[in-house]
Amino acid sequence: MTSKSNTKQRTALVTGATSGIGKAIALELNTKGYRTIALGRNRQMLDSMCQEAGIVPLVLDIRDSQSLGEALEHLEIDVLVNNAGTIPRPAPLAQMSQSEIDKTLHVNVTSTIAVTRLVLPGMLARGSGHLLFTGSIIGHTPYPNMAVYGASKAAIANFAAALRCEVASAGIRVTEIVPGRVETKLYKDVLTQDEINEMYSIFEPVQPESVAQMVSAVLAMPAHVDVTRFDILPTSQYVGGGGHAGKSRDSL
Repeated sequence: MTSKSNTKQRTALVTGATSGIGKAIALELNTKGYRTIALGRNRQMLDSMCQEAGIVPLVLDIRDSQSLGEALEHLEIDVLVNNAGTIPRPAPLAQMSQSEIDKTLHVNVTSTIAVTRLVLPGMLARGSGHLLFTGSIIGHTPYPNMAVYGASKAAIANFAAALRCEVASAGIRVTEIVPGRVETKLYKDVLTQDEINEMYSIFEPVQPESVAQMVSAVLAMPAHVDVTRFDILPTSQYVGGGGHAGKSRDSL
């Protein structure tokens, strides 16, 4: 005779969840039985996800530290996907404005660390949890005209690796997601449509849903197994630049 399971539903928080990789991960985790909280600024998109998939919307600007603290103070998060990010228009550092630099570092680094700091104590108290960070191959390989964005993603790579040293003995897993070319709306505000079309013409990009499936597979590993990093790139893309048919590119 088997007893009825009383396993508590696990809660996942996904930041930057209104489009692209974040939205795909939120929808994927929702189908896997997680109570999924989607954090983002686009209320209309979050409300739509709530109505269609039952996802819990959390509307706020991740740079608003006070609102962030108030929102996360009483939440018990089992899985945190730090996906929120921004990218400046590719340009030499000397041509970038300080506001572009500040925004990139604040969203990609400062806010990611802030969310993690708020969620981590609960995981430590429970002795379990999984922290995931959306990085980029540009955080591991330099590209011209992408120094600030690359620095922000390199910071996340190092942060995730160092944090794992701190929390591994507490039963908390840490994973860096390292995408190559993924077809998302990340570039819509920094590139023209012709530039976007050209970028995606070099080789067929990874779809956000494929990244989400990998995240789901990583989370499904036994608790004593930690996939500390996974790279997910188009088959024709290699780290350092280039693609099929002898084509190459200077940046993501």
